[in-house]
Amino acid sequence: MTAPLPTTITLHKASRTLELGYADGKQFSLAAEYLRVMSPSAEVRGHGKPVLQTGKQHVALVGVEQAGRYALKLTFDDGHDSGLYSWDYLYQLSTEHEQLWQAYLKQIADAGASRDPHTSTVRLLH
Repeated sequence: MTAPLPTTITLHKASRTLELGYADGKQFSLAAEYLRVMSPSAEVRGHGKPVLQTGKQHVALVGVEQAGRYALKLTFDDGHDSGLYSWDYLYQLSTEHEQLWQAYLKQIADAGASRDPHTSTVRLLH
């Protein structure tokens, strides 16, 4: 099954969110941090070994452009711009937001890492 195409795409710079609207009336608002840590890029996906993204709590989206007829290219203020977010992937990120976000928060906690770029955590070995 192919995901529906968004009918509206709005970048809200002040709230650092990307809003997607669909013909069936569904609306989704995705935070820049969420989109950044879930990037489909090789840098994040790690060629089969995902790289946990930390310190992205305050990241902002600075650009959105269509990539062909199948995706969006998002540019973030930390310089990341290599992920192409297909329509299917954006719809998955929208409809599975809660499960994906909770899994990410668990990974951060399990790693003893932080979403805050100004915080570093040191784990002591026992």
